[in-house]
Amino acid sequence: MIILKLRLLGDFQLEGQQGQPVEISARKGRALLAVLALSPSGSASRERLANLIWGNRADEQARGSLRQALAALRRELAATGATLLSADDDRVSLDLARAEIDVAAFQQLAQSDDVFDLRRAMSLYRDDLLADTLVREPEFEEWVTGERTRFHALAVMVAEKLWKLEASSSRVEPAKRLVALEPFRESAHRALMQAYLESGENALALQHYAACRTLLKAELGIAPSREIELLRRTILDQAANASTSHNERIEMRPNDESAGSQPMPALPDKPSIAVLPFANLSGDPKQDYFADGIVEEVITALSRFRQLFVIARNSSFTYKARTIEVKQVGRELGVRYILEGSIRKSGSKVRINGQLVDASSGAHIWADHYEGNLEDIFDLQDQMTSNVVGAIAPKLEQAEIERARRKPTENLGAYDYYLRGLACLHRWSQEGNSEALIHFYGAIKLDPNFAAAHGMAARTYVQRNSGGWIADRPHEVADAERLARRAIELGQDDAVALCTAGFALADICGAIKDGDAFIDKAIALNPNLAAAWIFSGWTKASLGEAEIALQRLDRARRLSPFDPQTLSVDAASAFAHFIAKRYSEAFFCAEAAVRNRPNFLLPRLIAAASAALAGRDVDAHIAMDRARQIDPRLRLSNVQYVQAMQPPDFARWTEGLRLAGFPE
Repeated sequence: MIILKLRLLGDFQLEGQQGQPVEISARKGRALLAVLALSPSGSASRERLANLIWGNRADEQARGSLRQALAALRRELAATGATLLSADDDRVSLDLARAEIDVAAFQQLAQSDDVFDLRRAMSLYRDDLLADTLVREPEFEEWVTGERTRFHALAVMVAEKLWKLEASSSRVEPAKRLVALEPFRESAHRALMQAYLESGENALALQHYAACRTLLKAELGIAPSREIELLRRTILDQAANASTSHNERIEMRPNDESAGSQPMPALPDKPSIAVLPFANLSGDPKQDYFADGIVEEVITALSRFRQLFVIARNSSFTYKARTIEVKQVGRELGVRYILEGSIRKSGSKVRINGQLVDASSGAHIWADHYEGNLEDIFDLQDQMTSNVVGAIAPKLEQAEIERARRKPTENLGAYDYYLRGLACLHRWSQEGNSEALIHFYGAIKLDPNFAAAHGMAARTYVQRNSGGWIADRPHEVADAERLARRAIELGQDDAVALCTAGFALADICGAIKDGDAFIDKAIALNPNLAAAWIFSGWTKASLGEAEIALQRLDRARRLSPFDPQTLSVDAASAFAHFIAKRYSEAFFCAEAAVRNRPNFLLPRLIAAASAALAGRDVDAHIAMDRARQIDPRLRLSNVQYVQAMQPPDFARWTEGLRLAGFPE
C-alpha cells in the first residue's frame, strides 16, 4: 500500500496518502531521503550517509548528526501514519514498497518505446534533481552533480525518442523540451523547426530559426549549420508557394533585424556580481599586471562563496579601458551588482578604492578605501571581499567567510611572480607561454609550497600542447606531471591548484580519470570557477561523456559570457560534438575556435577530421593544410599526443584525419 509520494526531480516535494504535504524542514534531511531513494533497495550504510552528508565533520560527530537527522525525519514522517524508515547499527533503509518515488518511475518509463510511457516520463522530469536543495558538503555535491547529469541525459534521451515516435502533428512539445534541455545543440533546434513545419506552423518555424541564429551568434559565435539553413529554405519555399498574404509576411520575418537582437542573460536566482578591472593609478602602465592581479584575486575570493553567482575574470576584463554605464554592464552580463574601483601602488604602499553599485538602478550601495603596506595586501583584499559579501548576501555564515579568507602564499615576491605569470598566460601566445612558465617557476623558487603556482605552471604545458609548441615531449610531459602532482599534494583545498593540475594530468600525462576527479573536486570547492568548468568539458569529452561535457561548457559560458578566450570553449565543444558523432556541429564549433586564433592547432585538427567524416571534403583538406602549416612535424603516427581520448574515439579521429589527407 502506497502511503508516501516523493518527488525529487525538480523542487523537493513529499505527500502523504491523501495528498497532504509533509514538511521536511532540514535540507540535509531531504538530502538523506534522496540518497536512500536512489540507493539499491532503498538502503545505505551509516558510514556512507555520514561521509556523504556530513563529510566535513569528525567521524563521531558525523554519525551523531546522522542520528539526529534520522530522529527528526521519523517525527516528520509520522504525519504519513506509518513508519517508513528503519535502521540498525550498520544500515539505514527506506521502505520503497510503500513509497511512490518519481525517479524510480522516470527511470523505468524512460527505457520504454511506448509513446504513452515516454510522455509520462517527460512529465515526471520537472527540473534537475533536488533543484531547490543546497547542501554545502563536497562529497554530497559531487554525488548530486553526478546524479543530476545522469537524469538530465535520460531526459534528453526521452525527448529524442518521443520526437521520433510521435505523429507529425504531435512532435512540437517533445522538440520544445529537447531545446530547453539542450539549448546549444543545433540538432535540437532543427528538430523543433521540423516539428513546426510538419504542423503547418511556418511562421513559428521561422521565428525559431531567428531565435536559434541569435543564440548561436551570441553564445557560440557561429552561424547556423548548413542543415538548418537548408531547412529554413524549405520553409521559405513553402511560404512562397502559399496563397495568403499572411504567408507572404512570414517570408520576410527572417530578414527582420529586430529578430536578431541579442538576448540579455536572465538574472540568476542568487546574488550575482561582476568585478570590473580597477584603474591603475600608479602612473606606470607596467603596473597594470599588479592591479589586474589584485582584481583577479578578489574575484577568486568572491567565487568561493557558493551562495553567490560571480562572473569570471575573462568576461569582466572585456570592459577594461572602456567607459560604459554600469546598468548596461549589468544587463549584458546578467548580474545585479557591479564592483569597480582603482589601485595605487607607490613603493611599499598600496591604496585600493572600491565602490559597489546596484546595476538595476545605478544606486551606490557603498564606497570605501583600503590602504596599507604591500605586506598587508591580502588583508586589504579580505576587507573588501567581506564588505562586498556583507552588502549583497548578509546572511552568509561566518564559517563560509572564514573559509574564503585564505592566503595563496605568505611570500610577496612569490605572489608578484605569480601575478606576472597570469598576465603572460592570458596572452595565449608561444612567447607569453614561455614567459609565464619562467614567472611561475620564480614564484615556486621563492615559495616551494605555493600550490596554485605549481598548478599554473603545469597548465602552461597544456597550452603548449594544444598550440603545437611542445619541443621536447618526454621532458615536458614529465615536468608537467611532477608539477601537477605537487600542486595536488599542496592544494587539497585550493580549487585553482586542483583544476589546473587535473587538466594537465588528463590532457598530456595520460591520467584522464585522475585528472577528471581532481577537476570535479575543484568544482565542488568553487562552483563559480569558470576555468574548472571548461577543463571539465575537455576531460568529460576525453572520457567519452560528450553530453556531460557540453553541459559543463554551457555552465562556463554563463559564468563568463564575453570571455575573449572563448575559443577554448568553442574548441572543447567541437571536441565533444566529435565524440558524439555530430560532425557538422563539431566542424562549425572548431571553425569558430580558430576564427580569432588562426594558429590554434587542436581545433584545426578537429575541423579536418570532422569535415572529412561529414563528407565536406574541400573543408577537410583546407583544415588539414592549415594544421600542417602550424606544426609540420605532425603525422598520423604521432597525432595521439595532441588530444587524449578513448580508443574507439581515437580510431574515428585518425580515420577522419586520414580521409582529410593527413600523412602517415
